[in-house]
Amino acid sequence: MATLAGGIYDSASQNSSKVEELARFAIDEHNKKANATLELVGVVKVKEQVVAGQMYYLTLEAKESNGEKKLYEAKIWVKPWMDFKELQEFKELDDSLAA
Repeated sequence: MATLAGGIYDSASQNSSKVEELARFAIDEHNKKANATLELVGVVKVKEQVVAGQMYYLTLEAKESNGEKKLYEAKIWVKPWMDFKELQEFKELDDSLAA
């Protein structure tokens, strides 16, 4: 499948160690910024976008300190040749969007 530069597409690498590492990075960064204690449960969905590097859109399931599981979306910008990784956005998904 040809991928257009700038287009967002579903990624086939949902269960890869790279995506797992990005998911943990997103949770860690969010926890630091928000003084939270989320724990990663799993990656639900992955989308990618070719930019100056790669933009990853991860739908994550995470567990709060009270044990409640919720869905979150993390947007991570990666430029591997510069050893650059930045959490651009991290937000809780509305239950109606989780389906």
